[in-house]
Amino acid sequence: MSHSSKRVSRRTFVKAGSVAAATVAWTAASARAARGANEKIRVGVIGTGSRGRQVIAAFGDHDDAKIVALCDVSKRMLSSAQKQLKANLDTYGDYRKLLERSDIDAVLIASPDHWHALQTVDACDAGKDVYVEKPLSITIHEGRRMVEASRRNKAVVQVGTHRRSSPLYQKAAELVHSGKLGKVTVARSFRLSNMFPNGIGHKKPTAPPADLDWDMWLGPRPAREYQDNIAPYKFRWWHLYSSQMANWGVHYLDAIRWLVDETAPASVCTMGGIFAVDDDRTIPDTAQAMFQFASGRLAILGQYETSSNRALPEGELELRGTQGTLCIDEKHYRVIPERGGQFQDGRPRMKPIEYLDKGGNHNLTSRHVRNFLDCVKSRQKPAADVEIGHRSTTFSHLANISLAVGQRLEWDAQSERFTNSDAANAMLHYEYRAPWKLG
Repeated sequence: MSHSSKRVSRRTFVKAGSVAAATVAWTAASARAARGANEKIRVGVIGTGSRGRQVIAAFGDHDDAKIVALCDVSKRMLSSAQKQLKANLDTYGDYRKLLERSDIDAVLIASPDHWHALQTVDACDAGKDVYVEKPLSITIHEGRRMVEASRRNKAVVQVGTHRRSSPLYQKAAELVHSGKLGKVTVARSFRLSNMFPNGIGHKKPTAPPADLDWDMWLGPRPAREYQDNIAPYKFRWWHLYSSQMANWGVHYLDAIRWLVDETAPASVCTMGGIFAVDDDRTIPDTAQAMFQFASGRLAILGQYETSSNRALPEGELELRGTQGTLCIDEKHYRVIPERGGQFQDGRPRMKPIEYLDKGGNHNLTSRHVRNFLDCVKSRQKPAADVEIGHRSTTFSHLANISLAVGQRLEWDAQSERFTNSDAANAMLHYEYRAPWKLG
């Protein structure tokens, strides 16, 4: 985005639109209260890249949702989304223009991670409900501001950790919470991909594509030259814009947190580095984070991008209890009975359990969108409410901060501060590039 007088700064936008935003919020709240079960929810989309188009398709599964406008800093992405929808919708290069529309009830935010906070806060303040892709934020401070924006506007905010809408995971959570596994002391999961030797490659800065507003893509992050192994998708290997601990890790950490009924860890320690892959990345190719809870259990997340052979015997998560071990993926779970070990009775401590989701619809994103739309109408909190998303995304940020400072960190979840590292607390947020400010 050029910061010339032709552009509207965020400060000018907020100041000029404060009265209008209040009116829009009041009007939207009135409309939501009166909305019938079959009334269409009009949706604007911010971010039409690969994941954005996947979620657009999920909205298309539901007759009571209608996509009415699109926003992206890439004209090529906008064109692809138009073709997907087979419609000639209104398009925008600046999300703030889309938010000015009083005929939009909700927004889907599927922009790069470093944009989620600004766009979610502004959308809530403009009277919109929000479906925001994971990870919720790129800093812990941002996540808390997003929760506050949702609450002060009474906005429904669903975070795209779609396992929260899985009947199979819901059934597994009930099983674990019932105590049948005994005391769960260890939970494990891994992000696996062998990117050796070249990873995202080495690229030199170039002029950005003519259809891309590169300055707007960067937004609150520092100005820099365009590089085509950053956008449109490879930003996930650059710590300024994303991380794999957050991109993939938040799915698994959110599920673990839910299954063992924990809010936050008491401490975290991450080790790793760039050990084998030769590319431009600024995140590790190998890392392992260990979280310890005050209740007496560990959660382990491995990010292995130099090997892709299985790290678990089966499933995407493993919960190890004193009575049995749960292995689970999106379609199936199995409980393997424990046997007594040294000095203990060696007989099985429970009967094996196996469950397959036979519902036929394993499109969890579509189910998650359905939950969001239902909550837009009912005004109930969604399955992955913004507070849930914030607490789960915090795990990923804690892991990244521990690696960055090279230290085991003690975490106070109530104050959302580290108790043993000023350097770590300095990484809870960063200074946005002008003119961007977080409400």
